[in-house]
Amino acid sequence: MNKYLITALCVSFSVFHVDHMLAQKDTVAIKYADLIDTKELQKHLTILASDEYEGRETGTKGQKMAAQYIAEYYNSIGVQPVVNGSYFQSYPLKKESYSNSMASFNNESFKFVQDFYTMGVDFETLETDEFIFLGYGIEDKNYNDYKKYDVKGKVVLCLLGEPLDKEGKSLITGTLTPSDWSADWRTKREIAQQKGAKAIVMINMQYAMYIQRVKYWLEQPAMDLEYPSKREITEPSIATVFISPAFANKLFSAKKVTVEQLQKNIAIKKKSKKIVLREKLSFHMELKSERLSAENVLCFIEGSDPVLKNEIVVISAHYDHIGIVNGQINNGADDDGSGTVTTLELAKAFKKATDDGNGPKRSILILNVSGEEKGLLGSEWYAAFPIYPLENTVCNLNIDMIGRTDDAHKKEEYVYLIGSNKLSTELHAISENANKTYTNLELDYTYNDPDDPNRFYYRSDHYNFAKNNIPVIFYFSGVHADYHKPGDDVEKIRFEKMGTIGKLVFHTAWEVANRPEKLKVDVTNDFKR
Repeated sequence: MNKYLITALCVSFSVFHVDHMLAQKDTVAIKYADLIDTKELQKHLTILASDEYEGRETGTKGQKMAAQYIAEYYNSIGVQPVVNGSYFQSYPLKKESYSNSMASFNNESFKFVQDFYTMGVDFETLETDEFIFLGYGIEDKNYNDYKKYDVKGKVVLCLLGEPLDKEGKSLITGTLTPSDWSADWRTKREIAQQKGAKAIVMINMQYAMYIQRVKYWLEQPAMDLEYPSKREITEPSIATVFISPAFANKLFSAKKVTVEQLQKNIAIKKKSKKIVLREKLSFHMELKSERLSAENVLCFIEGSDPVLKNEIVVISAHYDHIGIVNGQINNGADDDGSGTVTTLELAKAFKKATDDGNGPKRSILILNVSGEEKGLLGSEWYAAFPIYPLENTVCNLNIDMIGRTDDAHKKEEYVYLIGSNKLSTELHAISENANKTYTNLELDYTYNDPDDPNRFYYRSDHYNFAKNNIPVIFYFSGVHADYHKPGDDVEKIRFEKMGTIGKLVFHTAWEVANRPEKLKVDVTNDFKR
């Protein structure tokens, strides 16, 4: 049977089943959802997104002040600490800067950012006397740069993106639609590593445009988790460097060819071009390192059923932001102050239901994570060292930026949903019916498209649950002109919109937490980065 027909039948059955359950409005659920108060949302956000918190950058005083504010609020509503007498799950970080790094070739020096850059540096020195240009560094049934060539112990040099013919069609898909090879450079690194390459150097033909967008961030210190040395983690990735076309042409000068000519040659001949270069190339990364820590804040509300309470519905939002940039405070009222204060109101609603003897059968964990802006670090740490077993985690409902309206919508009564159907058709159906029954928002699935170039599915904290096969929904209102800028202030927030989205999250969580059976994971996800 056609796989799409099978999926359609599964979704239809789930929708029928959930429609039946939600045919009547749950007056008890409505009572507690209505406790989500826009005035309280505004009160909390006015504090957390104030200049006093200095933009809440991970590992700084402002982030720790925000963590303390959240913990004190949970204490004020009667939620007991669950992490060794604390509300905090602390995790170690390393902060590293490579801004003074250099490269050299034929006695000529090249500067970090100006001529080359790296992503997540895992090396300090990379030196080679031989490197191999392998077209686009792709191994695919329709196009293969590695055919009959051994790269073990060598440095692979290749172009970013994928080969196109003279009409601009992909040599892999045969159409104007690019393949997955253009979506993520990590795939090229993985192939090179599998074949034993020492490192991979990629030529970014759009270097000048790309650097203009990311220059500030590349020059800032990078932050990463510092796992315990005894922890067994995946094999470290090989060294990866991105260089400009001008730098690449210096490497090819002895061969009297340019990278532009090589790219054109591949387009015309529709096959790979291999060149062995035996000259000394070196990259020296000048590392400056600092150790620090950050905290996740946990609010656990135990379920009412003696058995089902061992299963957890996680509602998450990151409370950190990007701090002070070029002397200006970035308050992050929308990103993600909006999600953070919504979780505070959700915690209040679920706690009141529990205190009244009407609490949900399954337990609720409100998880306020930090480190999102540095690479989803807090949620990664929680997934690696969960306070509650991941196998008992039913789903994750993640709220990130729900306080503004983007240019694609004239009215504010909408929300983008991302990931709702990627692992569980039941969760998707529950969400749809919760909205139809209670909130009547426009549910926009634009960014749920697997081919979405923004790749938002991989860019917020739900992803660290999804990659552990836990169903997720990411609630999002879209990007606006103040995204990651000083103008993301509380005065521009739509609190009624936030409150309505908060109610949708509440009703979805309420249904998931009270249904007799745990959500089924019935969709296979490829998790392509």
